Amino acid sequence: MLTTLKTSYTDTRAADLAWALGREPLPALAVLDLELAGARLQLRLLGASHQVLLEEEGRSCSETVACMPGSSTPLPLGVSKRFGEWEYEFAARVETLSHGSFAGRAQELLALVADHPNGLAGTFPGSPHAFTAMLAQRHEGQVRWRTWHAYPQEGQLVVTRTRIGARMPATL
Repeated sequence: MLTTLKTSYTDTRAADLAWALGREPLPALAVLDLELAGARLQLRLLGASHQVLLEEEGRSCSETVACMPGSSTPLPLGVSKRFGEWEYEFAARVETLSHGSFAGRAQELLALVADHPNGLAGTFPGSPHAFTAMLAQRHEGQVRWRTWHAYPQEGQLVVTRTRIGARMPATL
């Protein structure tokens, strides 16, 4: 699903993004509710990036990547945490692209997500390449999602990927 977000472009720089687990739902500009083999997932586009809410088998998790005033947790390159029977893994990277490469990559990503049944993308008024996009899937008992946050004025694309699911038994 592709939508134009009815707000001003509030994320000004990739470096302003912060990451948090366990935040309450924040006001969303666009929402996509998904059912992925027993897991209820809500993809949320915020005025300041994204939030994902997951519920499965009585457990829940929320991930927020946004410009959060007062947040002291910058966007990490990677996080690995355990929640009881769940394992959570998060990774982020920043791609810096030339103007021409950025425009092409933005078009590719928006096309990928726009028509995908588990995809949500929102463009911001004022720039066709200012967007946040999210894509979710269920794979081998785990819920996974990827996000893209575009900063055309800097030529930067913040890419995240998350995996959460039951802990895998150790193998020898």
